[in-house]
Amino acid sequence: MVRKTQRGEESVSPVRETSGPVIEQLSTRVAYQTPYLRMREDRIRRPDGSDGLYSYLDKPDFALVIAAENGGFHLVEQYRYPVRERSWEFPQGTLPGMTAAPDPEYLAREELRQETGITASQMRHLGHLYCASGMSSQGFDVFLATGLTPGMAELELEEQDLVHRWFPRAEVEAMIRTGIITDDSSVAAYTLLLLSGITAGEDGSE
Repeated sequence: MVRKTQRGEESVSPVRETSGPVIEQLSTRVAYQTPYLRMREDRIRRPDGSDGLYSYLDKPDFALVIAAENGGFHLVEQYRYPVRERSWEFPQGTLPGMTAAPDPEYLAREELRQETGITASQMRHLGHLYCASGMSSQGFDVFLATGLTPGMAELELEEQDLVHRWFPRAEVEAMIRTGIITDDSSVAAYTLLLLSGITAGEDGSE
């Protein structure tokens, strides 16, 4: 999109604005479904008028929580079967059984409590992102949790190997730089935190 600068010069905006969908959905069907995911196959029409098929994962949005206190953050580590590796991440997840959460903050509080036992007196929404927009409709909401109170975790069967640990901020950033943290959603969420200008104080307050 062409915009005028303060000096009246033309510049190209990095944000592309559209009046509607570029690809038209003609029909949709569920090609495969389990209690954890739904694979859709849509008949589509491209801008040039040609028809095609588009397959993608259809899953409810998840919540990711950056729990901050004492100048650091709470992370969890668990085995991620598709990549055959253990992964350090910020607590995150969805409700069981493909159930859409009634409210993103409710989901964030539940995921934090279930995976770490922690409850938070303050939850601040940092943004909404998509984790794999070329192959999935799933997005996620990022929250900063402060005013933390410890408790007992309630892990699901698939989370029986989950480890919870607090790390100082400098160590979390080093883990990102050196490739110890490879979870894209966690790295993207941390970027939102940095860009927000919010600083988690030594007492856990903002």
